[in-house]
Amino acid sequence: MVARSSEVRPTAVRRSASSRAGGRRGRRAGRLAGLGFSGAALLVLLTGCDVGAAFGGFGWPQGGITPEARRMYDLWIASCVAALAVGFFVWGLIFWCVVRYRKRGNELPVQTRYNLPMEFLYTIAPVLIVSVLFYYTAVVQTDVVKTTNNPDVTVEVVAFKWNWQFNYRDGQGVDAETTASVLGTSEVIPILVLPSGRSIRFEETSRDVIHSFWVPEMLFKRDVMPGSIRNVFEVSSLETEGAYVGRCAELCGSYHAFMNFELRVVSPENFDRFLAAKQGGASTQEALTSIGEEPYATTTTPFETRRTDSNFNPDTAPAGTGS
Repeated sequence: MVARSSEVRPTAVRRSASSRAGGRRGRRAGRLAGLGFSGAALLVLLTGCDVGAAFGGFGWPQGGITPEARRMYDLWIASCVAALAVGFFVWGLIFWCVVRYRKRGNELPVQTRYNLPMEFLYTIAPVLIVSVLFYYTAVVQTDVVKTTNNPDVTVEVVAFKWNWQFNYRDGQGVDAETTASVLGTSEVIPILVLPSGRSIRFEETSRDVIHSFWVPEMLFKRDVMPGSIRNVFEVSSLETEGAYVGRCAELCGSYHAFMNFELRVVSPENFDRFLAAKQGGASTQEALTSIGEEPYATTTTPFETRRTDSNFNPDTAPAGTGS
């Protein structure tokens, strides 16, 4: 016989269970709200500061001097921020599961199977993230490699072992004529003089092997191919005047590391004067001096070729002995 006071009414049990379930739902909603608030606060914090400068560009070079360089830099920073946000979210879920569902005796925690909303989330969310990144990558890439019909300046970049020749052209393609030229030697670093604020078209070709035309501040490099292939790219403008080192970024032989040049960005007026001086028969150094620029490269120095008989077979070396 059970006393009335000890009876357990089903209605009371249901109410107790529903109240506990409601409490869990409330706590879950609170956690989700806190997570959303934290994410919003993080976005506000990141958009309110220069994230790239604060974290060293996340490994990407800073100080781009073209609009295309800034677009590539912004894409890289946004991708890194998105990756970090996803990473922190996943790490948070992992640690939360470790703490929330850690073993508390011999009883197994509640097992969840066939949770369609959860399976839908972790299947669709990565696809959406990759799609967004792919979209913006395609947009930036299309903008960076875009060419126009009438650029302000066309330069033919000719690479050879192990130096550069820059030909200022009166048009586009192989049929255009060269109006002025800069040729590098082992003793003199070639200086490519270009104007700020004008669109520049680069047409690249090689006389021997594959080289690569690279100015780090442009955040862009393009292979220079031998034969009939002419790699072409453009920059809409060079925004900052100054001297910038240029390099070959493709292993091309023994003196690849010393195959440097210098990009000199000057005002449009000085560029016109420089080009007129070159077309009048002045040397590159004389033309640079006439516009008030340093006549020789300031960002790099010529390499020592060491191509002497005594270097390969020193006069003091005994017969039959290597150096």
